[in-house]
Amino acid sequence: MDLETVRTFMAAADTGRFQEAAAELGVTQQAVSKRIAALERALGVRLFDRTARGAEPTIDGRAFLPHARELLRAAARAVASVGAGRGRLRVDVLSSRGAASGLMRDFHRAHPEVELDVLMLFDMDTAVASLRSGAIDATFRAVTAPGRPLPDDVDSARVLDEPLELLTGPGHALAGARSVSVAQLAGQRIWMPGIVPGTEWAAYYDALLAAYDLTIEATGPNFGSDALLDTVADTPALATFMGARTRLVWPAGYDLRRIPVTDPVPVYPHSLLWRRGDPHPGLAALRAHLAAVAPAHSGPGTWAPDWANRR
Repeated sequence: MDLETVRTFMAAADTGRFQEAAAELGVTQQAVSKRIAALERALGVRLFDRTARGAEPTIDGRAFLPHARELLRAAARAVASVGAGRGRLRVDVLSSRGAASGLMRDFHRAHPEVELDVLMLFDMDTAVASLRSGAIDATFRAVTAPGRPLPDDVDSARVLDEPLELLTGPGHALAGARSVSVAQLAGQRIWMPGIVPGTEWAAYYDALLAAYDLTIEATGPNFGSDALLDTVADTPALATFMGARTRLVWPAGYDLRRIPVTDPVPVYPHSLLWRRGDPHPGLAALRAHLAAVAPAHSGPGTWAPDWANRR
């Protein structure tokens, strides 16, 4: 939809006259009439009735009015979110339900004065390229997977070691356990269709499988977490891994179980990456906040890939 025609519609509706709308927009009255006619053709309805008093919105025009206002507000927000001088701190997280998203919600509550744009970029290469170009200010990633050293102008700090949990349905053989050791998982069907080859989380699980002789099934399309929960709840033989800080909600009838994994505790190493020299004051506030509230490294009895601390 052409936003100029929507803006013209709003001006005509607010002023009640095409002539006044033209003066407000700095165009001719004929241009206003043409734009309104184009919008009416696009919508397939008449938006104004011409009266002695000017232009009165029709029933369809009045119905369209609040949506037109919201379209223009959305356009203004979109423009404000991009370009130099935007002022917002842009941070990339992998998932809206994951640990990094939770850390950003905590940061926002602690620092409401910092305006945020939270994005979700899929792969690490895109995230690092976006950092280096200045398109984003920070990203949460597992650093550094084999074969992916960070560029010299990108810094990182490990901010959270997130324990893994086993998620099962009520009929699973381990459903009643208070915790489960890594050794007990040998031979279990652990299904994770969201593992994509070449990603840092694929490298993490490859290292875990190699270290403890486990098997993960990544077969089938990934229809998202809701479909995964449906399948695990209905299939006693299946379980899946999830981070302890992953926020999920499911129907009470599913009776799913989140079971801590121990001996050792596998932890997923979340790091914050940023471009060296980025002057955004919100970035300094974010780094200080994470250093104060997030346990960067777990103690003895935990496991992480040996590449987790490398640059």
